Amino acid sequence: MNRFVIALAAGLGALSAVPAAQAQTPTTLLNVSYDISRELYAEINTAFIKQWKAKTGQDIAINQSHNGSSRQARSILEGLEGDVVTFNQVTDVQVLYDRGKLIPKDWATRLPNNSSPYYSLPAFLVRAGNPKGIKDWGDLVKPGVQVIFPNPKTSGNARYTYLAAYAYARHTLGDDAKADDFIKKLFANVPVFDTGGRAATTTFVERGTGDVLITFEAETSSIRDLAGKDAGGKDKYEVVVPPTSLLAEFPVTVVDKYAEKHGTTALANAYLEFLYSPEGQAIELKGYNRVADPAVMAKQKDKFPEVKLYRVEDEFGGWDKLNKEHLNSGAKLDQLFGGR
Repeated sequence: MNRFVIALAAGLGALSAVPAAQAQTPTTLLNVSYDISRELYAEINTAFIKQWKAKTGQDIAINQSHNGSSRQARSILEGLEGDVVTFNQVTDVQVLYDRGKLIPKDWATRLPNNSSPYYSLPAFLVRAGNPKGIKDWGDLVKPGVQVIFPNPKTSGNARYTYLAAYAYARHTLGDDAKADDFIKKLFANVPVFDTGGRAATTTFVERGTGDVLITFEAETSSIRDLAGKDAGGKDKYEVVVPPTSLLAEFPVTVVDKYAEKHGTTALANAYLEFLYSPEGQAIELKGYNRVADPAVMAKQKDKFPEVKLYRVEDEFGGWDKLNKEHLNSGAKLDQLFGGR
């Protein structure tokens, strides 16, 4: 029996073991999440609330907070008392231990797949007909191409874009110096850096700025579907999945200090375990996320193009080394990003 099945069985067992008498326990959770997850968690919350009611007889409410993942992590450290976090970058969860001791050191081992129930990757959304012919990362630095993605200093979404582009450049161009130059050209083609992924989407879709939006594959497909058709009946946007990208994990954890304070630890754990259940995985897949359960994923694999995914561990030596060399104050990202 694999780790996914063991964790799933444990999660469902925990749900079924909750007595109806728990109706007097705390009934509200706060999920602090990343910027573009509103619709996903609205659907997950509805399904979990229904399941919890059927199993326990208890009515609960789940409140949401959304912003750039790194900004949300800072808010938690500054006193936002989330019961759970559902972020889009490992470092934004890890900092809750490193700087606040709000969670245990081994938080990533508490749930399967590095506590990431689903994953995605940076992909491109272009306007109908792809007028600039954008197919791969190298097309983004061509003169006259306007690229939209958020500020990598405030957005986990954008940091994945930075890292995917850097890995591409290093493999394609051969060394870090040329990769640095590539990233400088990429940043120079971005007319505005919004603070989070949803704001960048607004810039591209509602304001009509830019030739290509870079965001998670799940967001690109959702935008394409929601935008509908133009006057000629054609899609207004096209999704382009580049041949290579970076694995983007979406780690989750109970914020132990606050959940214990609120008396919501059992409810918070059950909520996160639901993300790994077949029902939860199906909702995540419906939102164009690639999911951890291979059986669920296999049902809709045609929705997801093949792509070579670089991993932080392989390309950058893990998150600790990556932070030191690229993401910490004064490191390479700061140097290449400059004063924007």
